Amino acid sequence: MPKKVELEGGGRAPKGHFVVYVGNEMKRFVVPTSYLKNPIFQKLLDKAAEEFGFDNQNGIVLPCDESTFNRVTAFLAKHDS
Repeated sequence: MPKKVELEGGGRAPKGHFVVYVGNEMKRFVVPTSYLKNPIFQKLLDKAAEEFGFDNQNGIVLPCDESTFNRVTAFLAKHDS
């Protein structure tokens, strides 16, 4: 069964997941840590590091809009093993 990306209001991410913020509205998403090994997701993280640096106090902010993020995570959910 594919892993699902969840939109959460706050608090800590459950075990095996981490939080990212997406878009101008900084929507919070909880994603599985398995995405960290995927080259597509790694590119997003590289772009985040280039744009925001590693000292960002806002957590992991991905430099893409919400619809792009949803397309990427839908693809990853289908192809994540």
